[in-house]
Amino acid sequence: MTIADLAEIAGRSYPARRRTQNLVGGASPIQAAAFSMGHVTLEPNGGQVPWHNQEQEEIYFVIEGTGEMCLGSERREMRAGQAVYIPPRAFHQLTNTGPAPMRMIYCYGPAGDVAHWRQELDGTLPRAGVEAPPLPAGAHPQCTEKPRS
Repeated sequence: MTIADLAEIAGRSYPARRRTQNLVGGASPIQAAAFSMGHVTLEPNGGQVPWHNQEQEEIYFVIEGTGEMCLGSERREMRAGQAVYIPPRAFHQLTNTGPAPMRMIYCYGPAGDVAHWRQELDGTLPRAGVEAPPLPAGAHPQCTEKPRS
């Protein structure tokens, strides 16, 4: 039996002020072909999963906090206990709008890496309204900061 323990997974921090811990896939001891799953903590007041898309379909499930979800041309507030479905290739972004950390679980399939993780670390995310479709009106800006060396 293989068990992934969130308390033992260091995870990785990203420039957009979030930490991602792989529970299934990536560096996790659990690997699956059909899906990947992980835990994300967005820092208060602006921590973000920046505007991006991928080939896989995905679910975000908010377990703590409040935030703004942008999906295609839509923008909605999200809170603990809510899940959102993200179709393949749809641009999306999640921003913590609250004063406390926001925690969520993602699950996407099929398994495999998604380009936005590396793009964010390299400072090469497609910019909303330039190389990617624009964010919905009134949305929090996309974090495109390149990491400091």
